[in-house]
Order: sequence, then C-alpha cells, then structure tokens
Amino acid sequence: MVQPLVLTAALMLTSCLAARLWLKMIWLPVLTAVMMMMMLTLFMTARRRSNREPPLDKGLIPWLGHALEFGKDASKFIKRMKEKHGNIFTVRAAGRYVTLLLDPHSYDAVIGDSESLDFTRYAQVLMERIFDLQLPHNQPDKVKEMMKRHFLGVNLSRLNSTMSRHLQAVLKAETPQNQRDWKEEGLFDLCYRLLFKAGYMGLFGGEKNNNSVDPSSIYDEYKKFDSLLTKMARGTLKAEEKKAATGLQRKLWELLAQAGQTEDCGSSPWLHAYRRLLEDDGVDEETQRKAMLMQLWATQGNVGPAAFWLLGYLLTNPEALKAVQREFGQMRHMETFRTTSTDRSVNTPVFDSALEETLRLTAAPFITREVVQEKILCMADGQEYLLRKGDRLCLFPFISPQMDPEIYHEPQKFKYDRFLNEDGSVKKDFYKGGKKLKYYTMPWGAGTNGCVGKSFAISTIRQFVYMVLTNYSLELCDPNAQLPEINASRYGFGMLQPEGDLPVRYRPKNAH
Repeated sequence: MVQPLVLTAALMLTSCLAARLWLKMIWLPVLTAVMMMMMLTLFMTARRRSNREPPLDKGLIPWLGHALEFGKDASKFIKRMKEKHGNIFTVRAAGRYVTLLLDPHSYDAVIGDSESLDFTRYAQVLMERIFDLQLPHNQPDKVKEMMKRHFLGVNLSRLNSTMSRHLQAVLKAETPQNQRDWKEEGLFDLCYRLLFKAGYMGLFGGEKNNNSVDPSSIYDEYKKFDSLLTKMARGTLKAEEKKAATGLQRKLWELLAQAGQTEDCGSSPWLHAYRRLLEDDGVDEETQRKAMLMQLWATQGNVGPAAFWLLGYLLTNPEALKAVQREFGQMRHMETFRTTSTDRSVNTPVFDSALEETLRLTAAPFITREVVQEKILCMADGQEYLLRKGDRLCLFPFISPQMDPEIYHEPQKFKYDRFLNEDGSVKKDFYKGGKKLKYYTMPWGAGTNGCVGKSFAISTIRQFVYMVLTNYSLELCDPNAQLPEINASRYGFGMLQPEGDLPVRYRPKNAH
C-alpha cells in the first residue's frame, strides 16, 4: 500500500518539475523578447537633438530625467546647467522637455509671441493641481480687463484707503497703545499674518461677512495649505500629505463660500464682479468656491513674504534702516499713502529702491509658456534655435538679470540704494554685454501677462512698513542675527519664503 503512494508522489513531483521546466523554457524567451522590444521602443522614441535645437540634457534616469534635482533646488540646478550649456538649453523632467532661456536681451522674443507660445495652458495645469479647479470657459483676457478696472486709477485710490484702514485695525489689535512690555515673535509670521488679515478683510469681506468668519481661522488653514503648495504643483505629495491637502481645500472652500456673493457681504467690488463673471459663464457654486481659494492665494501669497524680506534686510542693515526712517520722517502724515491712485504718486525714492532691491533678491517666479506650434527663437546675439511643439519654454529672471554678476556688482548683497543715482533719482540704466537692458529686474512679470495688482501691492507694502517703523519700536531679539536661509523648494512660485524665521520684538513707541 505504501509503495503505490510513494510512486504516485514521485510521479506528481516529476510532473511538477517538468511543468516548471516547460514554463521556464516557454516564458524565458517571451520575457526576453518583451524586454528587448521595450528597450528597442525606448531607443527608437528617445529624444535626439538636431543641430538647430538648443543643447539637450536628458539626465541619467529614463523618463524622470532631472525632475528630482529641478524640484529640490531649481536655482542651483539651473545655474549648473547654465555653466554647462550656456544661456539656452533643454532638459528632461518627468517626461516633459523644458527649454530654459536665460538671456534677458532675448526675453522679448518670448514675451511678445502669443501665437507660437501659450501662457494659459500651464496656468490651467497648476489651477487643477493646486486648487482642483477647472473653469469650463477660462477667459484670462476678460478677467484681466475686469481687474484693471478695479486695481488701477480711481478705484486703486479707494483700495489703498481701505487697506490703510484695515492695516491700522490689525496692528491696533495686535499691540494696544498702552502696552509697555516687548512682544516677541518671528518676523515672517508677523508680516504674513497681519498682511493676510488686512488683505482678507479688504478684498474678501471681513467686516460684513455673512458667515462671520474670523480672518485668523482662515489664515491658520491657509498657512497649512500654503506649506503644501509646491508639492501640489509638482504632483509629489505623499499619501498622508495628499489627504491633508484635500481636507484643507475643503475647509477653505467652506470658509470662503460667502465671499463676493452679494454687494453687501463686505467683499470688495472686484471680488463681487469676479464672482458675477463666473456666474455668467455658467460656473457652478462648488467651482466658484474653488476659484475663491485661487484668488485668495493670488492676492495674499506674496505681499506678506515681500514685507518680511524688506523689513528683515532693513533690520540687519542699520544704514538702510536709518535711510528709510529718515525719508518716512520727512512725510507729514499717512494721508499721502491712503489717497494715491498710483504707486508713483508717492515720492519715496529710498524706500522704492530698498523694495526693488529686496524683490531682486527674493522674487523668483518662472515665466512659462507652452510651445503650441514649432517656433524659431531668434536670440539677441543672432543665434537661432528651433523649439518643438509640445515642449515647455521657461524664463527664470532670478538667475538673469536679477542675480547676474555682469549686471549687478556683488549680486548676493543687499544694497538699499542700488536703484538710485548719485543725485537721488531713480536708476533705470543697467547693462549686460555693453548693451542697455530693457528687463533689469522682473518680479512682476512682463508684457501682457504682467501683474495687474503691482501698484496695489507696492502701496500695501509701503503703508505697512511705514506704519510699523513710524508707530512701533521694532528690533532684532539678537542684534547679531542674520536672515534665515531660503526655502529652496519655493523657487518658481513667486516670492521666496524663509527656512525658519527671524525673531524680533516690538511695542508701541508711545509706551516707553
């Protein structure tokens, strides 16, 4: 009885081994053939540079290319590529081919071309990734014209007056006039928080808001959302971060639900007009809330960080601080700030130069275009390059002109009077290669896609810095402290943000 069982087991084992051997013999050639086909396909479809195209650097990792290094520190990566390839080159990043142009004399060839190069496509990609927003009839030109009506001319004067009132209110709430003790805080958080609150109340409705939302609660959620923004834009969120981002989006959509709904909800006429524009385009309520979050970031995401860097540079450069304070001291009162219709109406050349220098050092947006049809790019030096349809073209003014040592002596240093002539007038003449530059600093973009809210932003920063330096004693907790390092992941997304903070202390001047 035992022998048949043993024999049966032996036969089964032999059959299994034979079957495995047969499968191995059959599938090994199949798998080998598949791998060879994949390698052949990769080889056949691999991008090759033609003689007419910019230098091509694909990186060592298939498909991914330089994406990791690009995302980690874009400025450092682009500098390395510039040293290797020159002022124009194409890199592969996560399956996309991106051409970087770094010659400011040649920027007009990009900024002035709306036929071969498209601004809106990449903007729509970011809208969907960051705000989960898809506008069915996205009309950027129509939106821009509407913004011009509200952010320029006489309406700008009204906005400046409104912002002045809200800035005074948030500062008064922060430090009562009878406070005698020093209050300590990080300068970045202080500037971002106060300007966010004032901006929210001025534009989104903090006085008559029907849902009685406290600006502080919106700021707390917004700040968490902002900390994940670059990862959302790049699509690199981890599972737990993606869950957190989704939760923050929903909270903010709900908090902003009433913003701009009616004329008496406390929102600015601009936001009410924008919401009416969305309604006229057939945008549903849920999508409108998503658009409100996008506008919240667009209007509040850069002013606070800009004010931080400016005050930080002033506090760490006593000569610059004294020069700005002296200029402010010569002004009679704040009425000048509140009623100006343009930023040029206020004569503060020293402050303006200090702000321009701050933005040169810390404004680092990408100016991005999609190549929608094959284009011959004519460089200022006479060279011509073919740009392929489907590629992405990017200018990074932070590298050049803003941090270009050929244009600016010691570009890493803050020099508050860099944009002043010896006679105190505004300096506008800067050169590269012996030729005068049209674009010597580009924090606000350029051309038809330049920032419509530039004058309002400058006025807001000027009012805030004036109020702080005139009405408060503000100083570093550590007199020898230096500005924190830059958060390298923020390159390409407007104003840079610090890695850490700068501890300061402050109190009302009449309290001592």
